[in-house]
Amino acid sequence: MQVDILWPTFLLVALVYAVWLLMFVKRSGHMKANPPAKEDLATGEAALRYFSPVEMPANNLRNLFEMPVLYFALVPLLLITRHADHLQILLAWIFVLLRVAHSVIHATKGPVMARFAVYALSCAILSAMWIGFAIDIASGR
Repeated sequence: MQVDILWPTFLLVALVYAVWLLMFVKRSGHMKANPPAKEDLATGEAALRYFSPVEMPANNLRNLFEMPVLYFALVPLLLITRHADHLQILLAWIFVLLRVAHSVIHATKGPVMARFAVYALSCAILSAMWIGFAIDIASGR
């Protein structure tokens, strides 16, 4: 049962790679259709301007290294301490599925308010996971 928390984690890792691949494909296509001049990639700011028409996947990839980092930190702690119980696994699935929904909305330029709602809910779920873990540790469970 403990290792069941790895299944949503594998899905989150797959999501990171899928978003990276989407970014790679979009940027490669943009570069092929609009070959960059030297000054287009001379600075980070210039590169952002150059890639701006296809930047949503890159923005989403950056998002996947913000709050999900706390998830990736928590999973090994849950495993090491044997606190990856049914509730934590359920919350992990909810968190990861919300992150998938967030990525789909973000990468397809979906409604900002829907994206924000999914993001906020995923943050609340991740907070619940950490709070539950802290309570379990504090109570000596």
